[in-house]
Amino acid sequence: MTETKVVAQLAAAEEAHAHDPERAEVLRCARRFKSSWVELAESLTRVRRSGRWKGWGYDSFETYARRELHLRPETVEKLTGSYAFLASARPEVLRRDGLAAPIPNYQAVDFLRKAEAEKVSADTLESLRRRVLDEAAPLPAVSREFRDAVFPVDEDQLHQREVAGLRNVATRLRQLLGETRTVPRKLAAEVSDALDDLLEALADREEEAA
Repeated sequence: MTETKVVAQLAAAEEAHAHDPERAEVLRCARRFKSSWVELAESLTRVRRSGRWKGWGYDSFETYARRELHLRPETVEKLTGSYAFLASARPEVLRRDGLAAPIPNYQAVDFLRKAEAEKVSADTLESLRRRVLDEAAPLPAVSREFRDAVFPVDEDQLHQREVAGLRNVATRLRQLLGETRTVPRKLAAEVSDALDDLLEALADREEEAA
């Protein structure tokens, strides 16, 4: 579903539930989500805490958020988690208007929230807080700068990731070679044999690691 259709559906639902101010307000916040995640996160937190979604005919808060607001559970968790983190650690950030001081990206705040629970040096955390909260750096930039320092990947995990990636690519390529008419049959067969050898070698490496 395109974003335009979702916005239209949210606007229609907001109008349909105009008789229920709180329900209409959350829908309005969801429609304005792109410009103000803090407002939506606050509304979601309040509705989940009050349990009002039950009276609106939903069997769970997650179902309500997914069906009525078109929000995935992961998004809701990041929004409410980031809001709760700022409300506890840096409440002044939630009072920003986005003009005099920037409002940090909720995904970057979620990255910071998780980093606070890791064993990270004080200097790294201070730099991360500055980038996220004061400079409102987007998640891709924050992740590039701090991912290795905050969430390092050990050698075993890196090895497993590389093996899995190679196996997926080799399997897919072998399948394509069996279906294509673009590559000469002899060449396709030779490459397929080489891929079989590669897959066998990868399987042996996985057994050794296990």
